[in-house]
Amino acid sequence: MSKLVTIYGGSGFVGRYIVRRMAKEGWRVRVAVRRPNDALFVKPYGVVGQVEPVFCNIRDDASVRAVMHGADAVINCVGILAESGRNRFQAVQAEGAARIARLAAEQGVQSLVHISAIGADADAASIYSRTKAAGEAGVLSAFPRAVILRPSVIFGPEDDFFNRFAKMARFSPVLPVVGGDTKFQPVFVDDVAQAAVAGATGRAAPGIYELGGPDVEPFRDLMKMMLRVIERRKLIVNVPFGVAHLLGGALDLVQKLTLGLISNGTLTRDQVRNLGRDNVVAPGSRGLADLGIQPTALEAVLPEYLWSYRPSGQYASIKASAKNLRKT
Repeated sequence: MSKLVTIYGGSGFVGRYIVRRMAKEGWRVRVAVRRPNDALFVKPYGVVGQVEPVFCNIRDDASVRAVMHGADAVINCVGILAESGRNRFQAVQAEGAARIARLAAEQGVQSLVHISAIGADADAASIYSRTKAAGEAGVLSAFPRAVILRPSVIFGPEDDFFNRFAKMARFSPVLPVVGGDTKFQPVFVDDVAQAAVAGATGRAAPGIYELGGPDVEPFRDLMKMMLRVIERRKLIVNVPFGVAHLLGGALDLVQKLTLGLISNGTLTRDQVRNLGRDNVVAPGSRGLADLGIQPTALEAVLPEYLWSYRPSGQYASIKASAKNLRKT
């Protein structure tokens, strides 16, 4: 019988790529999510019955244990960028991660992969980074042979990084950025998926891997690259950290006063704190090369999914060709 992997958060941005690759490896895939009906799109990633979405709440022992039963490998992709309702950083990224690892050890799971983030640090200014570090500590305490992946900002067709700013550039004459000089090392989502599969299948040695692509650029330059791809000219305005803290605090307050009815999906104070640190692979860290993975460059992928934000959309290249014909 094929081996079974339970992927927590398997319908998310990164999770769906891991699901697809694990299915191609011949594994049965159990996709543990809060809303299984919204995750039905993962079923065609494998043959009939190979990929199955199931309900799970990672804040509950019984729920996590039930979907892990019989699994040979476990992959945890669950993480949040901002708090909302009961989904708090501590509950999801620290306690949830530790719970999955503890139960995996109890059930004799062979391999565990945990998706963390570059910048995970118990002494970090942001709660996001501190709880990521707490999650790693909890995982290693319960499951010392786990593979922990720390990606930089992840890019790909469904990302919430380049897509967000490209969408903003369609309607706004200016493009505001917080931490324009902060450096990032964007990593392609499918490269992260390959790394996770290597860990789940035992092809990667236990330990921590920091994942970054070949491009290391300041935030401002990444936005310039994005604007070139979508063929738009916008003024990039660097928002001072002091102003950003005030703005993030005001938006956080609105969410709190409305009891979450108005969610702060724009900018939180914790995100501002996080943007104050470079998000690049640390010197000497194990990374994609140690897993036999060739990192994918931004220029090879961005045009493949940002074309829809161009003034002429899918017809941009056709119009450019027509202009060249008129000149000859």
